[in-house]
Amino acid sequence: MKYSHDDAELIGQPVGYWTWAANKVLLAHVRGRLAAIGITQPQWWALHQVLHSATGATRAEVIRDQQANLDVGPGLAPDIDLLVQRELLVVDEDGRLQITEAGRTLHRRAAETQRENRARVHAGISDEEYLITLKVLQRMIHNAGGDPTAV
Repeated sequence: MKYSHDDAELIGQPVGYWTWAANKVLLAHVRGRLAAIGITQPQWWALHQVLHSATGATRAEVIRDQQANLDVGPGLAPDIDLLVQRELLVVDEDGRLQITEAGRTLHRRAAETQRENRARVHAGISDEEYLITLKVLQRMIHNAGGDPTAV
C-alpha cells in the first residue's frame, strides 16, 4: 500500500481531516454495497433492531435507539415507512413493528453484505491494530472534551 506522506509528514497531519476522509470513503463503500441489494444503511439499522427485539419495536423506539448512528435520529421515520410499504416490516395490533419473512430474507442478504464489507475493509489489519486505532480515537474524543461512551 502506498501512503499519502512519509512517516515524518504523517505525524503532522490533522486527525480531523483523516477521520473525515475515512468516514467519507467507508460510508460510500458500505452504503453503495447495501444499495446494490436494495436497502439503505438506515433501513438496515431499523430492520436489524426490529429483528433482534424480542417483542418488536415501536417506531419511536427505533428512532430513539438509532439516534447515535451517524445522526440519523428523526430522519429515520421515512425509512421505516418505506420498510412498511415494502412489506419488510408490519405494524402489529399493539403498534409494534415486526419483521416479515421478506424482511428476514433481505436482512440475511444485508448481514452477509456487511460481513463482506468488514472483511474487505479490515484486510491486512490485525485485530490488535484495529483495537489500538479505536482506543486512540476514543482517547482523542475524551481529550477534546467529549464522552466516547456517549457517542
